[in-house]
Amino acid sequence: MHNLALWYRKFGAPEETLKIERKALDIRPINLVRIRMICSPVNASDLIPITGAYGHRIVPPLVAGYEGVGYVFDAPDSYKELIGKRVLPLMGQGTWQKFVDCEPDRLISVPDDISDELASRAYINPVAALMLLRTYSPQGKRILLTASSSDCGILLGQWALLLGAKSVTGIYRSSIHERRLYECGITPISQDKIEQISLAANESDLVFDAVGGELAELLLENISEKSVYVCYGSLSGKLFRQKKFFPEVKWFHLRDYVKNLSVMQWKNIFIDIWSLLKISKYHDTISFSLNNWQDAIKFYKKSGREQKPILIMK
Repeated sequence: MHNLALWYRKFGAPEETLKIERKALDIRPINLVRIRMICSPVNASDLIPITGAYGHRIVPPLVAGYEGVGYVFDAPDSYKELIGKRVLPLMGQGTWQKFVDCEPDRLISVPDDISDELASRAYINPVAALMLLRTYSPQGKRILLTASSSDCGILLGQWALLLGAKSVTGIYRSSIHERRLYECGITPISQDKIEQISLAANESDLVFDAVGGELAELLLENISEKSVYVCYGSLSGKLFRQKKFFPEVKWFHLRDYVKNLSVMQWKNIFIDIWSLLKISKYHDTISFSLNNWQDAIKFYKKSGREQKPILIMK
């Protein structure tokens, strides 16, 4: 039996650095559960590390991918009852491969009424959105989002309203997303409308920024000193300078919040995630075989796309 995996053995552009490798499947480590992967999404959080942006904490060679869904293929005797069950193998090996070995405590069971496509993307963006809202309560606040049509942004907006936000305004880059934002209860503003953005920033109580760069600087110039500004990503790939002392910029990194969770806390998060996903709107998916990974990445980078690329591990 063989494994097929997308490796990067140095940092660089994902399209140039990733290589698909086939090799004989190693013997399963005695204490780990082996997962036969079904599918994995393509996220910014999968691609950015390949460029070397986080070279201070990860070192190639590595298999790419941070989330996905599969079924238990093999397990130690004490976990044999899991064989055949759908699970999320998280916090371990890269998921852009056919087989993943995972610590049993980090497996998340998938409910029968959750599709493979939705389950595969239930970690990075949903957990980040939920942890952000638990850390910075939206109750009674006017919320402003950047990258509001992104997978995380659109969940942040919907869940903030569920948790009592007074209003949610979302900045978008492509007009194709405007209707979807309205459907989610989010008031859309084009990224080109500088005056509208400045006014929205001034009237906001809580900003969740995933873009950084010039947009972040514009928001920080106009936001009230009493507001809270949370940066949880840098999709622009650009740094930003804060020209005023206030408000203080809060930084959110998902890994810092999940690494110290107990097993029970880890699993309880997903009890809430599954319930929330069932009542939420999210992007449709488009499938690519693992061998067509380059097309999947190219599609992910298209401006104005309305679908989430998913790698099928066949």
